[in-house]
Amino acid sequence: MADAQPFSFEGLFSAHAPITTRGGNRNAKYDFAVAYPDPETLPLDGLLESLKVALDREGKNLAYYPVAEGLPSLRQFVAEKLERDRNMKVSVDDVILTSGSGEGIAMIIHALTDPGDVILTEEFVYLGTLRQMRLWGGDVRSVKCDDQGMIPESLEETIKQAQNEGKKVKYIYTIPTFQNPLGWTMSLERRKKALDIARSYGIPILEDDCYVDLRFEGEDVTSFRSMDDTGQVLYVGSFSKIVAPGMRLGYMVAPEEVRKRAMSFKGGGGVNQFAALAVEEYLRNHMYEHINEHNDALRVKRDAMLAALGENFGGAAKWVKPEGGLYVWVEFPEGTDLAKLQDQAFDEGVGYYNGSMFSPEGKGANCVRLCFGHPNAQTNYEGVAELARIFERHGVLQV
Repeated sequence: MADAQPFSFEGLFSAHAPITTRGGNRNAKYDFAVAYPDPETLPLDGLLESLKVALDREGKNLAYYPVAEGLPSLRQFVAEKLERDRNMKVSVDDVILTSGSGEGIAMIIHALTDPGDVILTEEFVYLGTLRQMRLWGGDVRSVKCDDQGMIPESLEETIKQAQNEGKKVKYIYTIPTFQNPLGWTMSLERRKKALDIARSYGIPILEDDCYVDLRFEGEDVTSFRSMDDTGQVLYVGSFSKIVAPGMRLGYMVAPEEVRKRAMSFKGGGGVNQFAALAVEEYLRNHMYEHINEHNDALRVKRDAMLAALGENFGGAAKWVKPEGGLYVWVEFPEGTDLAKLQDQAFDEGVGYYNGSMFSPEGKGANCVRLCFGHPNAQTNYEGVAELARIFERHGVLQV
C-alpha cells in the first residue's frame, strides 16, 4: 500500500457544498468583528450548580437518546417565557429546540426555498443567514430601511417588482429587534404595516428574535408572532445571548405543517440533553436576575464605544445608538472603501466586518459593524481610538 494514491472526491461533491474559507478563530487585539459575550458575565457557577440539581433529578435519562424536538420540559419553559415576555400563545408542541437559532433558521430556509425563489430581507442582514439563503439557491433581495426598520413602501415595491418578473416571493426574513447589523428596533407601526403587506400578498414572515432579551433602555415592542393568529409568522429565538453561545441552544416556533418539513433538515436528532438540562434549571431560577446584570454590563460597554466614536470620528461618520443588542453600525461617506482595508486593519490590531458582507447586493463597503459585547468598556474605548488611527494612517478617512 506504500504506493497508494490519495482518494479524490472530485466530481462527487453536492452542488450545495461550496468550499468554505472559515477556519479556527483569530482574534485581533481589539476585536469588534464577532459578537462574543463577555466571559466575565457567563454564569458558570450557576450553570454548574443547576446541572448538578438537574442530573440528581433526571440524569439517568441520559441513557436514552433525546427526542428529536428536544427536552420537553425546556420546550415548555420556552412556551411559558414567550407567553410571559412576548405575548405569544404557543404550546409545547409548537416549539422545537435547535442548535442555536442558526439551526432553526437554516431548517426553515431549507424547507421553504427552491433555487431562484425570491427572499426579502432588510437592507443589510446577518451574514450567516444570508449565506444559508444563497447556499440553497435563494434570490435574496433587500428592502430599504431607516432607523424605524423596513420602509413599508419599499417592501411593497420590492414585492411587486419580483411579481412583475414572474417570480414568487417565498418569505420575508427580519430581525426586528436590535437588528443585526444595523442595531435599530423596528417600530410597532412599521411592524403592523409590514404584517398587513405580507398578508395582502400571502407571504410568510420569518421573525428572528434572538436579541430581544438584550434590552437595556427603551420600551419593548411586541413581536410579529404575537400579532399573528393565522400561522403566517415563523419565529426563532436563542439562549446563546442570555446564557452562552457555546451551549448551542435555540428554538423555533412554527405551525405543524412547517415543523414536519423543517424537521427533515435537522441533523443529529435532538439537542444536547446535558446542555438543555443545565440551561432549563438555571433559567427557571435565575433568568431575569442574570439578564438584568448582563444588560447593565452591556449598557456600559455600548456607552464607552459611542463616546469613543464621538471623540474620534465626530462629523466624519454617523451611527445609530442602539437601545440593546450587541452592535453599532457606523456609516462613513460614500466612496470610502473599508472592505479593502478590513484585513489590514485586523493585522494592525482592530477587527471589524465591513457592510458589504451583510448586503444581498454587495453594497455598503463604506460601513462597518462594531460589536461591543465581548471587550470591556475600556477596551471598547481604546479600540475605537485605534481604529481611527488606522484609518488615518492609511489615508482612507480624514478624522
